Amino acid sequence: MIHYKTYIRGENCEWVTFVHGAGGSSSIWYKQIKAFREDYNILLVDLRGHGKSKNAKRNWATKYTFADLSKDIIEVLNHLQIQSTHFVGISLGTIMIQIIAKKYPSKICSMVLGGAVTRLNFRSQVLITLGNTVKHFVPYMWLYRLFAWVIMPSKRHKESRSLFVREAKKLCQNEFKRWFKLTKGVNSFLHGLLSKELPIPTLYIMGNEDHMFLPSVQAYTNKMVFSKLVLVSNSGHVVNVDQPEEFNRISIRFIQDQKQAVNAVV
Repeated sequence: MIHYKTYIRGENCEWVTFVHGAGGSSSIWYKQIKAFREDYNILLVDLRGHGKSKNAKRNWATKYTFADLSKDIIEVLNHLQIQSTHFVGISLGTIMIQIIAKKYPSKICSMVLGGAVTRLNFRSQVLITLGNTVKHFVPYMWLYRLFAWVIMPSKRHKESRSLFVREAKKLCQNEFKRWFKLTKGVNSFLHGLLSKELPIPTLYIMGNEDHMFLPSVQAYTNKMVFSKLVLVSNSGHVVNVDQPEEFNRISIRFIQDQKQAVNAVV
């Protein structure tokens, strides 16, 4: 089982599960824990090969799939007997959450998707092609630093960039390769995954400086019924680190609204 950590507020409190992106770990949520634990039980997970899951004693397949990575999270929920939870994710973590929404919809109360990935643009695809070409003989940290600079180029993104580079150093070359292989054919995969909107309340929180992923999210949410987009000023891709107070305020209000809506129906 992947590594997890919980903060229990009370037996009758709702759960919020946080899912980080590739190269990160549950430590990226350190600016969210205090705000969320005031009213919610919190579950933090470290995805395969990340954080403390790096030392997990389990025979995982050599080739990873998004479905397998999402199933790891479900395994933790079942282990803790969490029947349903709100999900908060960042970057590639948002893909895992949306897979769970499709395969295990009863597990999800609502989704907060920060720095969401709904499609790779041309620049992203060029980077992926470059990475796949040189990944076998170039140190993975060189590639990761390059990607971090391209995705988070501004001085305002320095903390986010440094945090992800620091966490990525905990990966090994082989683990990086396994995760990098997930990028092959990801656009066609995302197209299939997101082709039909699920009736689950979904909030996209995007930084207005997230030039790599914001345009595709805007185009997608404009066509959806159950999805809402909120832009955060002076923020890049890792919006929960760039503007944590705003991220917390928006996401907690959204989750509270879902509970009120359920209570109103009941």
